[in-house]
Amino acid sequence: MEGFYLNRAMADTVLEHRHHREEHVINPATLTDIVIGMSDGLTVPFALAAGISGAVQGTGLIIIAGLAEIAAGSIAMGLGGYLAGKTEIDHYNSELRREYYEVEHLPQVEKQEIKDFFSSLGLSEEVQNQAVEEVTKDKDKWVDLMMKYELGLDKPDPRRARKSAFNIGFSYIVGGLIPLSPYFFVTNSIDGLKISAGITLAALFIFGYLKSKITGVNPFLGAIRVMTIGAIAAACAFGIARLIQS
Repeated sequence: MEGFYLNRAMADTVLEHRHHREEHVINPATLTDIVIGMSDGLTVPFALAAGISGAVQGTGLIIIAGLAEIAAGSIAMGLGGYLAGKTEIDHYNSELRREYYEVEHLPQVEKQEIKDFFSSLGLSEEVQNQAVEEVTKDKDKWVDLMMKYELGLDKPDPRRARKSAFNIGFSYIVGGLIPLSPYFFVTNSIDGLKISAGITLAALFIFGYLKSKITGVNPFLGAIRVMTIGAIAAACAFGIARLIQS
């Protein structure tokens, strides 16, 4: 779960950047979920399989442990995504209720805040007053404007929590099966590790390249960084398993 929150902060950068681009090939929120799920999905099962490969010769235990980890990890990550989505919705609804209360009980204060917003746009005093008068005629539009421009909150998709849970969990499964797949076709753990390392590092490089290109970071350096992190994690797990075995 620690990886989830670290990747959530990283993936928020993706969401913010993509939100302001006109050519949305994929929904920004969905892209965020995929980044979160794939990041951990590629790295954690790879490190686990590498660690067990350093302690056993056969691949049976690695496959069983890997599948169990992918199942548990996808559920945990999906649950994290669901809770994050629910928290976003609950926060929005809480602020919405507060804004309606303030509009009803502190209208002059709220009108001044609206006027300050229009003033920040460089509008004249006369236009500011006209704009405030026009906006505050409709309470719902008034509150919506306050939510967007005072608090910076857009109304979340009510299905966001469920979508996030599925997207993150499924991406984790897809990412996790990449490093584990070679072990299904060999009987020696070291042979499986060699193939797994090649496939996974290539996948991490491609994933890091695409992710960095989206976020505006140097794609090649970003790809190297992501690939290096995965390699270090697997090497540490393998070394620790060897040390414990000896």
